[in-house]
Amino acid sequence: MRPSRGTVRAVSGLAAAGLGTALYAGVYERTAYTLRRREVAVLAPGSTSLRLLHISDLHVTPNQHGKFAWLSDLARLVPDLVVLTGDVLSHPRAQAPLLAALDPLFTFPGLFVPGNNDYHAPTLRSPHRYLERTNTPGPKGPALDWAGFARALATASGWRELTNIRGTIDMGGRTLDLRGVDDARLRRDRLALVSGPPEPGAALALGLSHTPEPRVLDAFTADGVDLILSGHTHGGQIRLPGYGALVTNCGIGRERAWGLSRHAAGGRHSWLHVSAGLGTSPFAPFRFNCRPEATLLTLTERR
Repeated sequence: MRPSRGTVRAVSGLAAAGLGTALYAGVYERTAYTLRRREVAVLAPGSTSLRLLHISDLHVTPNQHGKFAWLSDLARLVPDLVVLTGDVLSHPRAQAPLLAALDPLFTFPGLFVPGNNDYHAPTLRSPHRYLERTNTPGPKGPALDWAGFARALATASGWRELTNIRGTIDMGGRTLDLRGVDDARLRRDRLALVSGPPEPGAALALGLSHTPEPRVLDAFTADGVDLILSGHTHGGQIRLPGYGALVTNCGIGRERAWGLSRHAAGGRHSWLHVSAGLGTSPFAPFRFNCRPEATLLTLTERR
């Protein structure tokens, strides 16, 4: 029995829609780099505002010339501080072109921590694995020289690595209390090394963790951290209208997979900003309703 013309048209229409969606997600949206701007009332009263550029999840490979050019152009924003929250590398030969792309931003102070994908190159696996709700890390690819890249980045830029490190920075007479951890998804975080109340008189207590795992968020918040910056989730990478992120690939809930939210622990509250990031795994090169991004956060005084 031959299908009716209506059935053929319907099947053809569905196939065309599916192809169009695949082309949009895999060709257009994954390179539709977008600058977000948000304001957060988080500084100590009496503090002047601070412009913080948050970039994350670059997942760079050597020939991503469009991404490199877009990164370089971010220097036009003239931020007070640049923060890079991990998953920087996806290829052993990505280091030199990435350093060249970031060079215009080295004019400004910066901070950085690694992510789970900075230690091993991605491996080929079915893209559907990204949609699994497990928090178990997948197979490891060839080792990446994160330690070497971190040294090169710090030397070239003067930026400070905060991998299981605490410290402070002076910014125009304002003291910022800083703490960061190694990747929590790989359980490389060492919270005991960075715990404790913020430096007295600090205008801001800032915490960095590539993966926004609840145990890290709880510890930072209970200690009195004002603002936590993370990435890892890619904002869900696929976001359905009216539903949001399908998965987060960590312990945080879907509703906080992207953007600003509040986190409560130990009778205190922190602001959390989760970046959707600028890249994807080379083996899952698609985004839907979740453009790659960097965010300029304007921090203002609490009222």
